[in-house]
Amino acid sequence: MTVSPHCAHEGSRRRSDPADPRSEGTARRDGHDGLLPRTVGNVTEATRTADGAAGPSVDVAAVGARIAANISRVVQGKDDVVRLALVVLLAEGHLLIEDVPGVGKTTLAKALAASVDASVRRIQFTPDLLPSDVTGVAIYDQETREFEFKPGAVFANIVVADEINRASPKTQSALLECMEERQVTVDGVSYELARPFLVMATQNPLEMEGTYPLPEAQRDRFTARVSMGYPGREAELAMLDDRATSDPLVGLAPVADAAMFVSEAVRRYVVALVEASRRSPHLRLGASPRAGLQLLRAARASAALSGRDHVLPDDVQALAAPVLSHRLLLTADATLGRRSAEQVVAELLSGVPVPRGR
Repeated sequence: MTVSPHCAHEGSRRRSDPADPRSEGTARRDGHDGLLPRTVGNVTEATRTADGAAGPSVDVAAVGARIAANISRVVQGKDDVVRLALVVLLAEGHLLIEDVPGVGKTTLAKALAASVDASVRRIQFTPDLLPSDVTGVAIYDQETREFEFKPGAVFANIVVADEINRASPKTQSALLECMEERQVTVDGVSYELARPFLVMATQNPLEMEGTYPLPEAQRDRFTARVSMGYPGREAELAMLDDRATSDPLVGLAPVADAAMFVSEAVRRYVVALVEASRRSPHLRLGASPRAGLQLLRAARASAALSGRDHVLPDDVQALAAPVLSHRLLLTADATLGRRSAEQVVAELLSGVPVPRGR
């Protein structure tokens, strides 16, 4: 997997007359009378084409192992969490990290960005943060008498949305178009985001003061949700030694400068799981079609990191809980019965027949 190091936006792109096809900043038409997004910055994608097809052959397992080892120098004792973050990155999805403050949520996001040599920007979500602070704003230039677009913090390869649920729902919704369509629309003009594009959002538990729950549409755009948890005793002792005099993130260097076969049986297995969630008596909202797509993409990425060229049902089962649980809404009876979304996913896995073979 290769990520271009020249992914940060340099300078702003000036809005031009949309009717002039020779203008550099003019949006192009796609033949269906629709405007194609503008590009902000010089962004290249070496491993995947625009339609998601595999590009040049890359030893994903070897590169993934090097990235994971690099991140583990900073995030110690969390191999499963690091692997899931790599799966989401490879699947071109988004990751929601939920836990109490101080367990390394932001550190994980920064370490991943440093390991793949990608541009990274951090947004501290607060109650007074505005949507334009995230996406950007068009400012009128009195000298040229034209509007000039100033990109927001979302124009980067990896966007760390820190404490996303401390911002108002209006500001949270600024990420909806970015996460789904990889573009930003300001004043009717669309601007493409960098590729790859990954949102790693951290959020505190909803029981904490001053938090706003993410709406269903926002949660559904996250490929997976993971909880960091507290480190083990040995990992915490090692952390005290490593960080006594310096920050290990400072010395972290980049380590990353195939077609996947998915059988009909595995695809039907994914569809059966999401359909079963919609029929579950414990859920008032089951998994969406987007959830099935994200589950299969994550399974493909997991198989690639394992060095295989095909997806197994085991890949789907291993990722079902982190990919599906945050999208499910429990019924009142299930909540009163102290049933968790993860338990419901486990019941779905046990109730849906597993296909045999590849």
